[in-house]
Amino acid sequence: MLNFLVTFIPRAIMQGIPLLYGSTGEILTEKSGNLNLGIPGIMYMGAISSVIGAFYYETFRTSMNPILAVLIPLVCCLLGSFLTGLLYCFLTVSLRANQNVTGLAITTFGVGFGNFFGGSLIKLSNAEVPAIVLGGTSGYIKTTLPFANTTGWFGQVFLSYGFLAYLAIIIALVASYVLKRTRVGLHLRAVGESPATADAAGINVVKYKYVATCVGSMIAGLGGLYYVLDYSNGIWSHNAFGDRGWLAIALVIFTIWRPSVSILASILFGGLYILYLYIPTGTEMAIKEIYKMFPYVITLLVLIIVSLRKKREDQPPMSLGLPYFREER
Repeated sequence: MLNFLVTFIPRAIMQGIPLLYGSTGEILTEKSGNLNLGIPGIMYMGAISSVIGAFYYETFRTSMNPILAVLIPLVCCLLGSFLTGLLYCFLTVSLRANQNVTGLAITTFGVGFGNFFGGSLIKLSNAEVPAIVLGGTSGYIKTTLPFANTTGWFGQVFLSYGFLAYLAIIIALVASYVLKRTRVGLHLRAVGESPATADAAGINVVKYKYVATCVGSMIAGLGGLYYVLDYSNGIWSHNAFGDRGWLAIALVIFTIWRPSVSILASILFGGLYILYLYIPTGTEMAIKEIYKMFPYVITLLVLIIVSLRKKREDQPPMSLGLPYFREER
């Protein structure tokens, strides 16, 4: 049993880290009243932007510098996801476009953008297989603590991850603190609950929506970077993300819009996502597909329970998904 847990838990955590980035970013966005269904596309944008930066650095460099090998894809990821979030804000906040339609369009755009430029890089690299391998950059990003291998099962379960895994936890805790304990968090929650009231109180609604959505997009983009350059060992291939972006959005509902809860919930979702690999099913592929449904089934159950309880603190922001027209105030 111990051997199973020591093997299973690290894989569940690694599966859950992209979900944690995505859900944390989406929680910040939704707290401002913006419903961004473009998170899957933004994670793709963050991933392909980091891949482009790492690819050209590995191609034209004379020797690998550890700092630049980490910094270049990180900056490219943040820039790509920031611009995508900015586009979403311009369409939904400034132009007041429908948030649901815009989010789905962003997802389609991000996936298409990633596959197009990923395919272009594959052709440039003259690879024999339809994939890009960035082993040098991935090696630096995956670097673990030097004493992780000397502490037995404890090190394998808690210390055997790259810095991006611990950064995801730190960001979630900081986001939770900001939302609950700071004036900025209070203003952000006020904007999400009632932008008209917040505006009347002198809070810049547009600024808070822009900042929360763009910062949330940058955080979600880090999930794409982590998946490609850490979890996948620097290998990019078409449609490699699967449905992880949608799982991150489902995780927001599961955690009842609380970033701190997302830490354990993302590990749970990560474990459920790979559970079918550890349950013997023989050749019954249909049963494996049923096991893959577990995260979504649990999310639906939580949504039903929360709806029945009808506690205000467990509900989404009241203005979520609704455009704000100041002249209607």
